[in-house]
Amino acid sequence: MAHSHSQEEGGHSGHDHAAGANSRSLTIALALTGTFLVAELVGAWLFNSLALLSDAAHMFTDAAALAIALAAIRIGRRPADVKRTYGYRRFEILAAAFNALLLFAVAAYILYEGIKRFVEPQEVQSLGMLAVAAAGLIINLVSMRMLSRGKDESLNVKGAYLEVWADMLGSLGVIGAAILIYFTGWSWVDPIVAIAIGLWVLPRTWILLRDTTNILLQGVPRGVDLGAVRGSIAAVEGVAEVHDLHLWSIAGRDMSLTAHVVLTPGRDADAVRLAVSEALHDAFEISHATLQMESASEQCAEPEHD
Repeated sequence: MAHSHSQEEGGHSGHDHAAGANSRSLTIALALTGTFLVAELVGAWLFNSLALLSDAAHMFTDAAALAIALAAIRIGRRPADVKRTYGYRRFEILAAAFNALLLFAVAAYILYEGIKRFVEPQEVQSLGMLAVAAAGLIINLVSMRMLSRGKDESLNVKGAYLEVWADMLGSLGVIGAAILIYFTGWSWVDPIVAIAIGLWVLPRTWILLRDTTNILLQGVPRGVDLGAVRGSIAAVEGVAEVHDLHLWSIAGRDMSLTAHVVLTPGRDADAVRLAVSEALHDAFEISHATLQMESASEQCAEPEHD
């Protein structure tokens, strides 16, 4: 019986470099967002705008999401130890899931307040609302620019990016509402825009929560066909059977695989193991694989669970 554990060279250094870049971007975005949050909350109170309050609520979740994401990256960079043999990178996924739940809560609150304002209409000061929303839009655009690269490398940063993106849409909605209220006096536009902002972000929030939940449940990474992975292993010369195949991700961009590979009689275990590892890397970019090589006589008698 032979065991194999192959891992991509330079994986940790590449992750550390990306994490460092993401950390700098998050720090700048957090500073901008946190500074403006106070001004927007004051503006929402002074100008009595629910749409502005909705945007301020999203700005608050932006600040919280950015702070959590930043903490997650710093914790995630800690090396593996005797208690956390995989390290702390999954903390980033926990942070992303928390951000998604926070967005759901904000959307529910805005929906409630919006319905309440239809029952009890309130006067809105459109010019002040417009000025604050315009400033918020600039802050959001700068923050999105800072986070745009990292969102494709980390679900954690993607969660923070979606928060800022949603708030950018909110700022645009508030600006449009303020202009319309100024020229028409239709104060009911304010809660409509607030509700629309909350509903617009829900599908994207659901996708983020779905992806993070899949990772936390150690599901097969999205976009990967486990049957195709099994077929790729089985197609390697010298492989008689594949069982106990498992494929999961620690932090979204990586993939880890374990499998029991039954050899055809007379085949060299090391040669087949290397061939399977190369096939997995070439076809699916799986570089972290643990393969247990077995002869037919050594094959486990327990039923398969995958």
